[in-house]
Amino acid sequence: MANPEVTIILPVFNGASYLSQSIESVLNQNFSNWELLVINDGSTDNSKEIILCFKDTRIKYFEQPNQGVSAARNVGLAQMQGEYFCFLDADDVLPSNSLSSRLKIFEEDENISFVDGQVEFIDKNGHSVSGSYRPKFMGNPLKELVSLSDSCFVGQSWMIKRESSTTYRFNENMSHAEDLAFYISIVGDGIYSYTEEVTLQYRKHDSSAMTNLLGLENGYLQLIKIIGQTHPQISTLAARLKVAKIMFLSHLFDGKSIANAFRSIFRILGAK
Repeated sequence: MANPEVTIILPVFNGASYLSQSIESVLNQNFSNWELLVINDGSTDNSKEIILCFKDTRIKYFEQPNQGVSAARNVGLAQMQGEYFCFLDADDVLPSNSLSSRLKIFEEDENISFVDGQVEFIDKNGHSVSGSYRPKFMGNPLKELVSLSDSCFVGQSWMIKRESSTTYRFNENMSHAEDLAFYISIVGDGIYSYTEEVTLQYRKHDSSAMTNLLGLENGYLQLIKIIGQTHPQISTLAARLKVAKIMFLSHLFDGKSIANAFRSIFRILGAK
């Protein structure tokens, strides 16, 4: 296949538990003109063996010493051939219509640059759990993103039309909030839209970013700094207020002290 229409970038670090399900969900798509770039980020489990069991020529394997998810995604971005691209984590699942439903929105309006969809949350056994994400915004999403609005962002759920004038690269110095920083870096004047269909099943478990509160806080602080540097015309107040609320509630939910929760608020609100 010389010209895949969609590239799916899948970074893996010790993802053996669910990796087969993730890859199989790509193979089960009702749209077939895709390539799957799997980047093994220094796994020490049997992730490599699992990946290499799949013989489909549309699956391309890369490996590197462990450098983090942003570096792994950058390998995929440098190697992708598709006209459109999206991301998939090694514990998540694409419903069979994930690619086709988003491509349909692109086909209906050539001015659209980003297409999202509903996200269903699942547990370790693949069963639906309470809550879901439903996008509810159309237009240029920059202000929504920098204010951390949930109207158009929940994680790596966008399909992106590839533009030759845009540099696609994650900040490898960020271990948290890097996905939001990436979207902010590429959005430009692009138009965001969405399909009403579920396009991603996101697996919730204890290894999520929310369990590392200090890392999450530092990631948000880096994000606020990046927004201030790259978009000085936009106030970061809304972002800081949203992050302060997120961190305060996260500390309380995690059983941390009230003192730590307030320390986090003061640190976030004082950020520039």
